Amino acid sequence: MDFHFTSMVISVFHMKRIELISFDAEGTVVTPAFSHTIWHEAIPALYAKRKGLDIAQAKKRVYDEYDAIGDQRLEWYDIEYWFNYLDLGSCEPVIQSCLHTIACYPEVTEVLSSLANQYRLIVSSGTPLELLHCLLRDIRPYFARVFSSVSHFSQLKSPDFYLKLCGEMGVKPGQVIHIGDNWQFDYLNARQAGLNALYLDRSRRNHQESLGDLTQLKHILSPST
Repeated sequence: MDFHFTSMVISVFHMKRIELISFDAEGTVVTPAFSHTIWHEAIPALYAKRKGLDIAQAKKRVYDEYDAIGDQRLEWYDIEYWFNYLDLGSCEPVIQSCLHTIACYPEVTEVLSSLANQYRLIVSSGTPLELLHCLLRDIRPYFARVFSSVSHFSQLKSPDFYLKLCGEMGVKPGQVIHIGDNWQFDYLNARQAGLNALYLDRSRRNHQESLGDLTQLKHILSPST
């Protein structure tokens, strides 16, 4: 991470009283493997079986349907919507069959354990609750609350969503740090709401002013360690 950016962030955060740290879920504390397996493997495989298609044909049709909705609409995130729309029956067997793919990033447990002693931690995700509860099963005790913008507020992770979760938690936006891996939903929209937003770029190539992993967040908040 760029030294100037690190120093700037430390200076800003230390001038404020941070009460709450908000984490995105997928791509931030847990890997995308679970969702990728559901959306890109299990659903097309089930669709192929139901429609008598080969897997390549099924993937093309399903992906085309995803693209037609797009990630700016709520339906894109709603697994129940897709199982109904594609006539696939109940989504629960598919969810259960993919649970083995859930994994946290290597540094997550240690970072959450350290920060939970000093701050309230929450999850602020666009993933619907039926998937989010599965994703967080191994680390749920670290979080005071889990918020799904889709399930709780029927909206994407807009500035209004961040203001609502601040109200729910009884804090001012300036008392919150939010960190996530989506430039629009986690960084720009959280900043617009007045939160202290940090962009997580695990590839370390998209934005210079970003974190490469969550260990850097711990160092920003405790620069002497």
